[in-house]
Amino acid sequence: MKTAGNLTTRDKFCHFNGMEVVFAEKGLARARMEIKPHHLNGLDIVHGGAVFTLADLAFAAATNCGDEAVVSTNATISFIKAASDGIIFAEAKEIARSRKLVTYESRVTNAAGELIAILLGTGYIKGNPRPCS
Repeated sequence: MKTAGNLTTRDKFCHFNGMEVVFAEKGLARARMEIKPHHLNGLDIVHGGAVFTLADLAFAAATNCGDEAVVSTNATISFIKAASDGIIFAEAKEIARSRKLVTYESRVTNAAGELIAILLGTGYIKGNPRPCS
């Protein structure tokens, strides 16, 4: 098991918004975010952009932890349930691979394990390895 502190601190947007990668290995990563008032939208629920960013961070950590660099080419998200407090988690795992493309599913859940959102992302394999830590 590898931790991915460097991936978190190098991603200035995620770091600034209180998101962190807590686990990463090639093909699998987990990120977390403690919900703060600045994450809430006008309805006092977590802004969809914050949920998307957390899911995308896990996707990025899982795809860039190994012997290749990957950039996102497409991502879609389905919001299932709202969250307004506590901690939310995103876990990304590889579900398909070809010579130059990977597809990942990133599931966002709350502390009780309830599904908040599902992101489906495709990445282009560029090469140029990036270490997990």
